[in-house]
Amino acid sequence: MILTMPSFTTERHTPVAAGLLFLAVVLCASFVSQGECQTSPPREESCSAYKTCDTCVPHAKCLWCLTSNNCSEYPVSWLLPPASVCQLSQARWGVCWMNFEALIIALAVLGGTVLISIMVCCCCCCCCKKDRTRVDRDEERLDRRREEIKQRSDERKGERRARHDEIRKKYGLMGDSDHPYSKFENE
Repeated sequence: MILTMPSFTTERHTPVAAGLLFLAVVLCASFVSQGECQTSPPREESCSAYKTCDTCVPHAKCLWCLTSNNCSEYPVSWLLPPASVCQLSQARWGVCWMNFEALIIALAVLGGTVLISIMVCCCCCCCCKKDRTRVDRDEERLDRRREEIKQRSDERKGERRARHDEIRKKYGLMGDSDHPYSKFENE
């Protein structure tokens, strides 16, 4: 009883068909997102409506200033809020327990640590790769040298055997190989 697997033929999708499929998905998604955009936008409160730090900082667009105890719009045109809005040491954004200055320093240290780690990993990978190729080259060189030594040894062994055979012939120690007692017959 022979069991055979059914053979399935797979159709190869051409890049054009894959592109058309992707385009159809994008169009469907854009129609769905347009339908969602037509709803009324949620009512957004201005940052000045928040009266405590805990209600102000969860909103990414708002900045709490401890010196004036007010919530104001984060000045998005500036990377850091200017001193006219609030001092960095007194500004709170994201969390109330950490000032903006410490937040910037912590993020800079964290980003630097990540970048240095990535650089160290890349350097280690490159060095390990070089070491592997160096080890491979050393092994290859040692194998060639070992083979040369073996060839020279075989040549010397052949030369010794030839000299010994000449000496045996000279003194009659090499006889017929037909029978082992040939050297005793000559006496």
